[in-house]
Amino acid sequence: MTNPVKGKKVMEKINQTDYPLRKKFTEYFTKHAERLGRYDIPKVAKMRRDAMETFQKTGFPQKSMERWRNTDLKNIYASDLKIFDRETPYKKQLSEIFLCEVKGFDTHVLSVLNGSFYSPEEEKLTIDGSGVIVGSLSKAMQEYPELVGKYYGEIMQQTDGFKSLNMAMTTDGVFIYVPDNIEVEKTIQIINILNDPNLIINVRNLVILGKNAKLRLLHCDDSVNHHAGFINKVNEVFIDDNAELELYKLQNLNDETALLNQTAVHQSAGSRLKVNVFSLNGGMIRNEIFDLMNGQGAWSDVRGLYLMDQKQHVDNQVNIYHNVPHCDSNQLFKGILDNEATAVFNGYINVKRDAQQTNAFQRNSNILLTKTSRVDTMPHLEIYADDVKCSHGASVGQLDNEALFYLEQRGIPFADARMLLMYAFADAVINEITIDALRISIEDMVKRRLRGDLSICDRCVLHCSNPDQPVIFDIDMSKI
Repeated sequence: MTNPVKGKKVMEKINQTDYPLRKKFTEYFTKHAERLGRYDIPKVAKMRRDAMETFQKTGFPQKSMERWRNTDLKNIYASDLKIFDRETPYKKQLSEIFLCEVKGFDTHVLSVLNGSFYSPEEEKLTIDGSGVIVGSLSKAMQEYPELVGKYYGEIMQQTDGFKSLNMAMTTDGVFIYVPDNIEVEKTIQIINILNDPNLIINVRNLVILGKNAKLRLLHCDDSVNHHAGFINKVNEVFIDDNAELELYKLQNLNDETALLNQTAVHQSAGSRLKVNVFSLNGGMIRNEIFDLMNGQGAWSDVRGLYLMDQKQHVDNQVNIYHNVPHCDSNQLFKGILDNEATAVFNGYINVKRDAQQTNAFQRNSNILLTKTSRVDTMPHLEIYADDVKCSHGASVGQLDNEALFYLEQRGIPFADARMLLMYAFADAVINEITIDALRISIEDMVKRRLRGDLSICDRCVLHCSNPDQPVIFDIDMSKI
């Protein structure tokens, strides 16, 4: 028989690195639970209390856990981070705090500053003539409690302490509802910003698409200074029958900020999901994607590009669940790592016993520019049906010396040839962006990022800053 006292000591020993921060949260929740849940509907209030009980038992994830063994968070647990759950006073226009770099990109901007929806009170939640609702999640809970209550917390399972903590501590985020048969013509852009030092925030977003609805969503995480911070974010997305969602994630954070971005998607029959994740900067970034294909004929294409240098770390966990027959999914993630940067790719495809006629493909490719950079790639298939087409693969290598030589022989300097090869490698992800202004902007950001800074070199053959004077080379692109 297990000794409960001894078991408790073992648990404390396992989680000792996270104990100060865990204690800070549990004590904070005890003192401020009423304010944290001031806008809660009954369902959410109960989920909040239950989640904190779970968090108190489990604490934060540790490296001893299989899905966290390649991402060490002990430095974050030891940091002197401040808990922040209050609304940020609306005193400035968003453009005075952060200016989006996507030029010529006309979007409906929703901003979340330090964890709370940032807008004048009268604009916290809006509904247009077609019934599209956008704005603050806490405000939606007050004005549309039945709609929020139907979906809130239904698909993101509390599989680790971060998800439980988010459920217990979140107070706001973005709410988007698109009714049946409505196509949102203007792209919606969520901008998530930290501008105060040493904050740890919990943000939750809820997106609902009705039958035959269509939406393009750009989700940006940005830093405006070099303060340390930690963002624990959960996104729940519901895509009803024959609805379509294009989701772009753009992550450009400072080296002192850690981002945990957790997204769960429910796909109904005939729905289509397209995801592109661009991780360009950040001290520690972890993207978790859970795609639940619950309706026949569902289709998804999930792609990612990560460019890490110095001691940056990125961890992509992509989980596709084929729960019913006749669904198709594709994954492609590419990474370029420089200096002492590290990356993790854990791709998982699960095909249930009854999910016949499944097509599922997965690929992860990486280029290591130095001997001190490292990637841990773990593609994985778990198949219980027999009438399927599934494959997975991974590669880790360096730039092709023959291709470099080929370019140099045609008069391209070594540094430019090296950059051109890296860009060609990344283009398979960039080229999937269907919004022209966004694709051009990300192309420019990637080119600048590959140079190692944000300045433009006029001698670069790509001429990011001067598109009116292109340099054309007679190059056989099949060689690179």
